[in-house]
Amino acid sequence: MESTRLFDLLETHVSHRPHQSFLSAKVNQQWKNYSFAQVQDMANRVSHYLLHLGLKKEDKIAIISNNCPEWNFVDLGALQIGLIDVPMYPNISEKDYDFIFRDAGIQYAFVENEEIFSNVKPLLGNVPTLKAIYSFKEVEGINSLEKILNLEPDMTAIETHKADVSGNDIATIIYTSGTTGNPKGVMLTHENLLSNVSGVKSVISFEAGKRTLSFLPLCHSFERMVFYTYLSFGMHIHYAENLDSIGENLKEIKPFCFTTVPRLLEKVYEKIMAKGAELKGFKKKIFDWSITLGLAYQVGRNKNIFYRIKLSIARKLVFSKWQEALGGELKFIVTGAAAMQPRLITLFTAAGIQVIEGYGLTETSPVLTVNRMEERLRCIGTVGMPLPGVEIKMAEDGEILARGKNVMRGYYNRPDLTAEVIDNAGWFYTGDIGKWVEWNGEKFLQITDRKKELFKTAGGKYVAPQAIENKMKESRFIEQIVVVGGDDKKFVSALIVPSFVLLEEWANNNQLQISSTNDLINHNKTYQLIHEEIDKLNHDFGHWEQIKKFTILQEEWSVDSGELTPTMKPKRKIIYTRYASIIEKMYRE
Repeated sequence: MESTRLFDLLETHVSHRPHQSFLSAKVNQQWKNYSFAQVQDMANRVSHYLLHLGLKKEDKIAIISNNCPEWNFVDLGALQIGLIDVPMYPNISEKDYDFIFRDAGIQYAFVENEEIFSNVKPLLGNVPTLKAIYSFKEVEGINSLEKILNLEPDMTAIETHKADVSGNDIATIIYTSGTTGNPKGVMLTHENLLSNVSGVKSVISFEAGKRTLSFLPLCHSFERMVFYTYLSFGMHIHYAENLDSIGENLKEIKPFCFTTVPRLLEKVYEKIMAKGAELKGFKKKIFDWSITLGLAYQVGRNKNIFYRIKLSIARKLVFSKWQEALGGELKFIVTGAAAMQPRLITLFTAAGIQVIEGYGLTETSPVLTVNRMEERLRCIGTVGMPLPGVEIKMAEDGEILARGKNVMRGYYNRPDLTAEVIDNAGWFYTGDIGKWVEWNGEKFLQITDRKKELFKTAGGKYVAPQAIENKMKESRFIEQIVVVGGDDKKFVSALIVPSFVLLEEWANNNQLQISSTNDLINHNKTYQLIHEEIDKLNHDFGHWEQIKKFTILQEEWSVDSGELTPTMKPKRKIIYTRYASIIEKMYRE
């Protein structure tokens, strides 16, 4: 039977494979498993308690936690009685918590631990609708989820409420940052998310019972939809303990697949290259030969027999170690949220690790396009072809427009903002600029920039910073970059975070006398190296788009330090503000 509501996906597996493991997480250093039947039972107990609190259809609750089974218990328990859950990142500002709680009218909040509770506690008594906060772990002074789960559910009442939920009902409101300064609440229905699950299922080969590792935040629309997709297939999800434990967890569970953002794969690559830099003699030569060979790989195009023989040798001698580092049984990785460096996708694919890149927005549930499993239907440097059921077209100015059942109901409490992005014909205006690229007889979508990030130089020429940044990151020495310009600026400049691992290796090979990171980035030869890298890549752009000046920074941008979003995209305004004096100096000199 076709699922029309998100919780129907769970019921299907409870009927057919109740005792198969579905969710796992570490408890006291040991993996604790929950079967489909156990997850359904936990969801029922949550539903029972929420009804006991007097909540009714379309009331809102908040979930603020890192990934864990309890997150899913509350999500599924709320959905099956018609409530709307509002997930939030555990590390947003008190101001944003306050706005979201008030805007959504949150009545009850579920938090993971004491640290998150302390951030949300000030809202009690200040937000009129908020009645209580519950925690997943023991926190002094508030009820824990464990006490709720001890109550025997009244299945008659739960079934009555289930019957009243339809696919057109709003399942969740996911708040995303807005240009007005306040977050915007994206209303997604059961049908929105299920249509996306259906489209992804038709083009990505997940398999029932296979293991996967989850570490992207469930409060983000990408991993949220992926969770329902895993559930639809009946996969076994393991939640990583934290971002630092991902490498260890991969080796423990040996996943069939996982989802990620490009920044994390870049980190994997950096660690591999760091280990390669430590090799000596013949081993070092074999490593470097394999990397060069891998970078010559052409995804979707057959190379000659001699190349394939050499690649099989490289895979056996070098790339097999990459597979082992990722668990040894990995079939593919799905990446999104930001552009992945083409050379890294090429290299991972040559190593036998398939990297499938896609594109979407929270407002579209989220996936719009994705490259396919079959290499012939993949095009490096693009985000793939539209999902079945999704229409894509370009506006006159190149903006990407999308239409389909996956497009949101609208922004909560903001019909004015909804009308700005969805026209009368149902087309959603993404705010991204793109174009079609032909490859192997198919058309693939390429994102060239964010419309609102385009800027004009003092000479009146438009510049697309994202396109320049993506090109510059093809240099193995440039790890992070933000292009600067616009307003009265006569030329384009850039802030650059180098690949410190590769830069240090290069410095050693060139016998530079380096005693600190500061020495490294300020060395004349380092500047000359980056200058040469930029000059090579500048040739792809018009003279007004070319980077004329740059500054090498000595600290990496991160989520914790505030320069990156939780999905590892640069926060341009924050970076511009934080490095204002450096930027000013580049234009003053």
